[in-house]
Amino acid sequence: MKSSIMDDPKKKEITKKRHFSFRINIFFFVTFILFSVLIVRLAILQFVQAKDLKAAENTNTNTTNKIAPIRGNIYDSTKSPLAYTIPVQSLFFRIEPGQDKDTIIELAKRIKRDVFDPFAKPNTVSPTAEEIVLAMDLGYDINKNPVKDPSYYSVPRRIKADLSNGEIAYLLEHRDEFKGLEVTEESIRTYEVEDDKTTIATQLVGYTNAFSTETAKKIYKDNPNSEEYLSNENVGFDGIERMYQDELRGKNGSKKYPVNAAMKIIGRAEVTAPIKGNNLYLSINKDVQKATEKMLHDHIQYLRSPSHANDLYMKTGMKASSGFAVAMEVDTGRIVTMANYPDYDANAWTGGISPNIYKEISTFISNGSIMTAKSRFPDEKENAKHPSSIVFMGSTIKPLSVLIGLKEKLFSAGQYYYDSGTFTFGKDGKSAISNSGKASYGNINAAQAIEHSSNTYMSAMVGIPFWMKYGRENPKVTAKWAEYLAKFGMGVKTGSGLPGEFAGSNDFITNAKNDSYQSAMVFASWGQNEKTTTLQLAQYTATLASRGKRMKPQFVDEIRDYQGNLVRKIEPEVLEDSSKEFAAADWNTIIHGMKSGAEGIEELPYNVARKTGTSTQVVAGGSVENAVLIAFAPVENPKLAVAVVVPEGGFGRYGASPIAAKIFESYDAANDGILTKLGGGKRPW
Repeated sequence: MKSSIMDDPKKKEITKKRHFSFRINIFFFVTFILFSVLIVRLAILQFVQAKDLKAAENTNTNTTNKIAPIRGNIYDSTKSPLAYTIPVQSLFFRIEPGQDKDTIIELAKRIKRDVFDPFAKPNTVSPTAEEIVLAMDLGYDINKNPVKDPSYYSVPRRIKADLSNGEIAYLLEHRDEFKGLEVTEESIRTYEVEDDKTTIATQLVGYTNAFSTETAKKIYKDNPNSEEYLSNENVGFDGIERMYQDELRGKNGSKKYPVNAAMKIIGRAEVTAPIKGNNLYLSINKDVQKATEKMLHDHIQYLRSPSHANDLYMKTGMKASSGFAVAMEVDTGRIVTMANYPDYDANAWTGGISPNIYKEISTFISNGSIMTAKSRFPDEKENAKHPSSIVFMGSTIKPLSVLIGLKEKLFSAGQYYYDSGTFTFGKDGKSAISNSGKASYGNINAAQAIEHSSNTYMSAMVGIPFWMKYGRENPKVTAKWAEYLAKFGMGVKTGSGLPGEFAGSNDFITNAKNDSYQSAMVFASWGQNEKTTTLQLAQYTATLASRGKRMKPQFVDEIRDYQGNLVRKIEPEVLEDSSKEFAAADWNTIIHGMKSGAEGIEELPYNVARKTGTSTQVVAGGSVENAVLIAFAPVENPKLAVAVVVPEGGFGRYGASPIAAKIFESYDAANDGILTKLGGGKRPW
């Protein structure tokens, strides 16, 4: 049988070569076509579209968004947190064009009804529908009445911070029904609250609020660093939060995006992480602070209780409704407690404080230990019937009055004065002052005058002689008296650096004009002339204890970065040293006289130098008596100075002294019995 042509090897080889040549030709043809298209496209780009592409290239740019840093934490001296920042989910509202009032108001009502009411976290207070509309900042309230004009249309408005999982789930599930609302993660400031709802040093630590507010703009208008602040971030508004704003804040980060002329992102973002703020470690001891705050609360309730009425002090004490206490280490100036009563929960500021809560606490938001604060009297007329936190020194000035008298050689330590209980003065001898209860102490010397708190001694031995020595009707007497007081911290700021600190007031000139320089000097000698803050009283007490070294009050021990590295250690600072201006014997005299009767203090296991006071003050409702006390311990080796003020607390012996005793006890317990060890037991002094 004859072989097929396909079986011929030569024929097969020729066929394969033909197929290969065909494929090669096809490949080169396709390559030629593609190359030709590429050449044509390049030619078009080069010669036809070059101008337009160049213009587009030149419109590409970068846009940078700042990233706010995480605020540093605040700890007490035992490293317990007092204020810290946590991430939360918050609800924001963004103004959109074409939103009518009825729709917005109905939206606010639905948020309250369908989201907050059924799903809010337990024991939290959600904003009302009225408050939601105001938070939206649209220029009207829920009744469509006009309010302040909207501000910053482009900035989202926070409706509520720290949403629950239930609130978040409902909002996301119904997102199409909640136009203009968005859930966003943010960092919020949180303030430590104990399980029993006890707050800690609220007024001292302070609080934060939005930088976009007009108040913030005023607070930081002279701060060059404020140019970096973001409108939607929170900044310190008071206390330590404000005082150390730049330390706590940290530094901005950024996100830089490449964008085209239409401002659309055309590439990956370049992220620079923010630098977290530094952490503060305060001198405040949490345990001492809590004990002080509790004692203020408990003792003021005791004073107000009719079942504990005591004619010695309860005539005015039943109206006591506020109190302030400061404890300062004598050798370092460290403030271990600064307590205000009443106080409040600073977490109320989170997400913006509600108008109702603000109205309730507005009279005592301020730190009454350094500035004016009231109690729970939101009504202005009622407020006028009660004294503020700034009161006359009362008899607490008497150790200094005697020290000045000894320095000026107005009398000697051993010189006796007969105290009949009343002292008259003036041109016709018609002006008269008396001791408390018109008590007569007979022959007393300088130290005994302090111990018995003799108003007549101070008037006769200090007030009148000082007035005669320094010009009688000449204002020079005012200046000289104020010069002495300033050495001990009265009439001047303490140097603490706390924002809003009041320097006290000197009513000398006013009293002199109303009566005479002689009368003004008489009243000044026993404490009815100078009004002081509680911090000033504590600094004054510490200066007496150190025999003339006026220390700067310190609230921060050290500053560390977020990694724990030491940034700065705060060292003790002596503001003024007048110890050598007064003789050692004169110091001994006044300290020996600081033995006023003091409830609670007398039972302590170490010697405590103290001076109680009852400062009289005229208010709209008449005359009231404020309980005041200064004390330091132990006498032999002073470590802690304490000042307590209880407006309308009556006699300092009953109204203020028990609070001071509790402070000494708690400080001693928190520091391994240091006061007991330094005191070496109770003995005559």
